Amino acid sequence: MATSPLKSPEPTWKIVLRLMRWDKPTGRLILMVPALWSLVLAARGIPPLILLGVIVVGSVVTSAAGCIVNDLWDRDIDPLVQRTRTRPLAAKALSVKVAIALAVIAFLCAYGLSLYLTPLSFWLCVAAVPVIVLYPLAKRVFPVPQLVLAIAWGFAVLIPWAAVAHTLEFPTATLWGAVLFWTLGFDTVYAIPDRPFDAHLGINSSARFFGPRTPQVVTLCFIGTGLLLAATGVAMGLAWPYWITLAIAIALWGRQCYRLSQRKPPLSLYGRIFKQNVVQGFILLLGMVLGTLL
Repeated sequence: MATSPLKSPEPTWKIVLRLMRWDKPTGRLILMVPALWSLVLAARGIPPLILLGVIVVGSVVTSAAGCIVNDLWDRDIDPLVQRTRTRPLAAKALSVKVAIALAVIAFLCAYGLSLYLTPLSFWLCVAAVPVIVLYPLAKRVFPVPQLVLAIAWGFAVLIPWAAVAHTLEFPTATLWGAVLFWTLGFDTVYAIPDRPFDAHLGINSSARFFGPRTPQVVTLCFIGTGLLLAATGVAMGLAWPYWITLAIAIALWGRQCYRLSQRKPPLSLYGRIFKQNVVQGFILLLGMVLGTLL
């Protein structure tokens, strides 16, 4: 049911930015990272500048659309969760009608950008939309909804690769698998602080599903990520800079998993791990660029 926005001293444009999460760039960058991995590898180091712009802007507007859709689904749940109660729809700072209009605009922008891509990339964009729209529903009916999110993240690999190569190749599959494991790992970590609220509300998450075994599952996810990134490097014949950055990323994942396995880690750890994975992603991106050019 539509709700009327409450009066707020905050300017409307700032509320809209918060709805799209543009005030929190970490979440936007962590979606952009696999798209840039894919684009750089498919283009063998130097992607066309126009295509680079399309992929970067496309990832930003698609992320915005996904955030708005998520908040529309969860507008009655978010007020009951400490981390999400100040979101614009939860706090009734924006109306549902405005949010729907913004989501439509974001999807139309993504559609316009997709017209620049190859036919295969375009249809992959189309296939991604139901996954993005239905992901919030997965939290209500599927025990490991982060897997659905990981599948959505995987389109960030498939779309740029198809845009460059006009096809999907073996390294596309290994990179897609790496991103699947990586997303499941870091988003499971991100879900840990919400476990008490999710249990109270009956909302599913991988952190709830795996319970006390969550640190071990995250470790396995990051091991899978490292192995599949190594397979991608071998398949692409990447040079030594890539292997150095992969070693750095694996070492950081190892440290994160060790910290997760400690008894009663501080709540701040989970957000730090999420942010660290963005940094690791860009370290790996640098390795991919140098590894293809040398």
